[in-house]
Amino acid sequence: MLTPEEIALGRRCIDLALAEGASAVRVTLNKSLTDTVGMLSGEVDKVTHSLDRSITLCIFADGRYGTFSLNRLEETAMQAFIRKAVATVRMLAPDPYRHMPDKDRKVTDALTGREAGRFDPAYEAIDTGKRLELARQSSIWPRKDSLEKGFSLLSEEGEYSDSIYDTLVLDSDGLYARHTLTSYSVYYEATVADLDGNRFSGFWWDSSPFLSGILPAIGSCARKALDRAVAQIGPGPHPGGRISLAVQAGCASKLLDPLLTALSGFSIQQKNSFLLDCLGKKVFSERFTVRDMPRKVGSPAGKWFDSEGIATFDAPIIEGGVVKQYFINTYIAAKTGLAPTVEDITHPVVESTGDCRSEEDILRLLGEGILVTGFNGGNSNSATGDFSYGIEGFAFSGGKITHPVREMLMTGNFITLWQHLAAVADDARPCATYAIPTLAFTDVDVR
Repeated sequence: MLTPEEIALGRRCIDLALAEGASAVRVTLNKSLTDTVGMLSGEVDKVTHSLDRSITLCIFADGRYGTFSLNRLEETAMQAFIRKAVATVRMLAPDPYRHMPDKDRKVTDALTGREAGRFDPAYEAIDTGKRLELARQSSIWPRKDSLEKGFSLLSEEGEYSDSIYDTLVLDSDGLYARHTLTSYSVYYEATVADLDGNRFSGFWWDSSPFLSGILPAIGSCARKALDRAVAQIGPGPHPGGRISLAVQAGCASKLLDPLLTALSGFSIQQKNSFLLDCLGKKVFSERFTVRDMPRKVGSPAGKWFDSEGIATFDAPIIEGGVVKQYFINTYIAAKTGLAPTVEDITHPVVESTGDCRSEEDILRLLGEGILVTGFNGGNSNSATGDFSYGIEGFAFSGGKITHPVREMLMTGNFITLWQHLAAVADDARPCATYAIPTLAFTDVDVR
């Protein structure tokens, strides 16, 4: 946690920069501590303990702007650093679009850092012995019965980790915005071989802001990774063409992330967005609604403010297929003339269409096609929205999975893809920053 002395130093940095001639200053203090125990085939493979802290200054001076960072949180080092930083800013070219945000847009209710409900007091009682115990409990190595079931478990690699993060943003207008969170996570990857020696890998992960939330994953994460690896044994062919796709909740962010990037202020300002000039227009299927929910208390991505200290708010991003919001910071707003919002999308939530609750419901609705459980490489064009992704998963017919499929390719355009959204389930993973359930698409080009 940030100490009172470190917070006082942050305030002192503002005074020092103003004394050197800066017209305005924003200071961000960051401190984090992460402990990790890595496991390899049932044995502790590595233990890491890392502490990181930094201070970043955004300095406005004489119509110019610069950012500077330092990890020596000592006043004697800071004085000389700030003197040189302000002098450096004065040598830069003027930028009339750089200025501090309006005061009335800044957050006023992030004073303790715990408003988002992502801090677990139990973190303070965890010691090295407890971490080793949790890591060892997470492993299921060895699986002696595996050969009887048609496979051999070749390796199991995973880790348990926990972290605490503390961020404080101060500025010369009196801003005080704090965000404190804890995080616990488990990750595992299993590699198996069938009776012919063909290898298959599967992974699974889980996370929570709370120790109580991660405990169920301690006993299930490695098993889920193994099950996903074994399920890939015996892949078969699937005819290409324009078919229906179900995209599993765990990997659906691959299809949403390019849309969110296209809505960012930087992409819009650079005219490198396939959603340029789409604000207020119906672009996608009316069944497509996604909201940013940064103020959902206890969510895996809740946060009360952005990097400028601007208050976040719950709002639609796309509603009924209509683009409702670009994400515009103060600088991009000044350059483009667009109204400022917040800098980043924090916790996008794709709403269920109400006709399907689960992955099984999606398969029954589509009838036949491919259930995508993972993407293998590929690329997309941010300016046009065209994409090409390798996919793997399972063929299904009559609403039931028939066999694994691998090394297939889906291609198309994101606007067209989301226009063919047929349904959205209600099974988003609660640990995911992007709350995206299983998705159903029709008429997708796969080969």
